[in-house]
Amino acid sequence: MSSEDCLGWAARDASGHLSPYKFNRRAVEDDDVYVKITHCGICYADIAWTRNKFGDSKYPVVPGHEIAGIVSKVGSNVKRFNVGDHVGVGTYVNSCRDCEYCEDGLEHQCSKGVFTFNGVDSDGTITKGGYSNFIVVHERYCFKIPKSYPLASAAPLLCAGITVYSPMIRYKMNEQPGKSLGVIGLGGLGHMAVKFGKAFGLNVTVFSTSISKKDEALNLLGADNFVISSDQGQMKGLTKTLDFIIDTASGDHPYDPYMALLKTFGILVAVGAGTEIKFSPRSLFFGLRSISGSIVGGTKDIQDMIDLCVEKEIYPKIEVIPIEYANEAIERVIKSDVKYRFVIDIENSLK
Repeated sequence: MSSEDCLGWAARDASGHLSPYKFNRRAVEDDDVYVKITHCGICYADIAWTRNKFGDSKYPVVPGHEIAGIVSKVGSNVKRFNVGDHVGVGTYVNSCRDCEYCEDGLEHQCSKGVFTFNGVDSDGTITKGGYSNFIVVHERYCFKIPKSYPLASAAPLLCAGITVYSPMIRYKMNEQPGKSLGVIGLGGLGHMAVKFGKAFGLNVTVFSTSISKKDEALNLLGADNFVISSDQGQMKGLTKTLDFIIDTASGDHPYDPYMALLKTFGILVAVGAGTEIKFSPRSLFFGLRSISGSIVGGTKDIQDMIDLCVEKEIYPKIEVIPIEYANEAIERVIKSDVKYRFVIDIENSLK
């Protein structure tokens, strides 16, 4: 099969402004799946790389790594997918497939892993993401989405969902109903942490700086408690009451007040994108506490998460938009003005 022209939206420079862009996708090779993209979620990573926040953007940048769509073609060796299947593609599209991490299903930890956009693929080309008509991916990095689950809802699972699900599984939060989980921040990641926490039978407390999120946290998402993090009285009342905390906040904030809420042996997992984490070593010592980081997840966790969402009917709360609205949507993400994830309707708007 020959290579093919693809239409996308790209940023040409660090302004991050997106506009239509034609480029070439590689031909479908023996192990590849050609995915006609129907939906793509908007993630903070899209902002970071379109605006060169890390200094390594390779323009033009076609962002998007929360991809859902329908298989249109498959290579001759592909075993797991057929034409017509619904699939997802997440934050990476390649890895060495040979190292200890790849062998353990932790492909996102492979030193030769390739990001879905702004990465350098094995053939030297720069990867282009899901703000586009279609994508060609090795079958290992595609995930089966049952047809009963809406593709628009599936898209945010591929980054926001897996980013909180993966550490929850690593620390066995899915095996300890009745334990207590704190979730800092109630955006795209935080609202999924609440949904998974409730599915696992945890007692969930949401911490936010915004009282306006209280009603939705308790009544829409099903959290058990809501705390304004600047209210010192409320915070002190929760000292040593939480088994786990997942910090999804994107801004910098003090950590010691949250560490004090963890029980002995409690674990805080940082998944938000602040610039630094500062805390007193005593916050760790006295409660024998741990702090750890996490980012997305391996292929096994991603498929398990999708299957759980289907079984338990867990759906991200989304706002579906046309591609023409992408620049405005990104400005709204920066202002935290979205409940709780934008999803671009690629199929009906990218023409």
